Amino acid sequence: METTAVVLREPGQLALSRVGLKEAGAADVVVATEWSGISTGTERLLYTGRMPHFPGMGYPLVPGYESVGRVVDAGPDSGRRPGERVYVPGANCYTEVRGLFGGAAARLVVAGDKTVPLGEELAEEGVLLALAATAYHAIAAGDGTPPDLIVGHGVLGRLLARIALAEGGAPTVWEKVPTRMHGADGYRVVTPESDGRRDYRAIYDVSGADLLDELIGRMAPGGEIVLAGFYSQPLSFAFPPAFLREARLRVAAEWKRPDLLAAKQMIDSGRLSLAGLITHHEAVDAAPAAYRTAFEDPACLKMTLDWSAIS
Repeated sequence: METTAVVLREPGQLALSRVGLKEAGAADVVVATEWSGISTGTERLLYTGRMPHFPGMGYPLVPGYESVGRVVDAGPDSGRRPGERVYVPGANCYTEVRGLFGGAAARLVVAGDKTVPLGEELAEEGVLLALAATAYHAIAAGDGTPPDLIVGHGVLGRLLARIALAEGGAPTVWEKVPTRMHGADGYRVVTPESDGRRDYRAIYDVSGADLLDELIGRMAPGGEIVLAGFYSQPLSFAFPPAFLREARLRVAAEWKRPDLLAAKQMIDSGRLSLAGLITHHEAVDAAPAAYRTAFEDPACLKMTLDWSAIS
């Protein structure tokens, strides 16, 4: 089999290409992609060539771990059936290019037990499931205390705020970009300069920037800073302020499947809304321009690609 995929040949060089697909096994499904999302974290690092080395890293590669589509073929041991709409958290199913994440293709071959069935009502918003799982994991992997300060009002910051509200919290969100300060519902968004508090107990940073000294200066004694974004450069902080506050630092690692299922349960039950987070949409034949918009336009919270015209 062959399919059309977004292929990153080298940093900055992205195009649609025909690529070979590995043969599906008894435990696999073949999924016809309906939508895929563009990550402004990991995919931006791959696009710019700043991604730290990971196993399987290398070019050319197919990016993407936020795909929604229909099962068109299901192996007898896959646990899925044709016609189901599923979320696909990436795929490594190509014969001549790497599948580092690998979800940005018209057809995907993936183990059935790695997919997540979606209700018909979720549709395009299903591409946000991994980010919802990331936010859920960041909170659940600690002591369960929701953040009272979130740094960054992108999609991940908004999801953290919505989960915090669902858990009874009352977060403040810092944001410096004017076009990203709107959209809060039940929490406040302020600039760091306008916020005088210095007693935050749980600070969740999703900015991707080295802000540790400033955040340590804003925390209560014994408080915690959670690094829930992705940081391509080394981080550092001055020791004395952290010593005086007996600061704790936690890295929120990658979500696991239980986080994915827990986030979906929150969505299905109505406790977590994904509304208003997808701001931009493009047909997949405009993929190169869509990736540039996703990475360069601060008004773009989440860009999705529509694969309906590609087979």
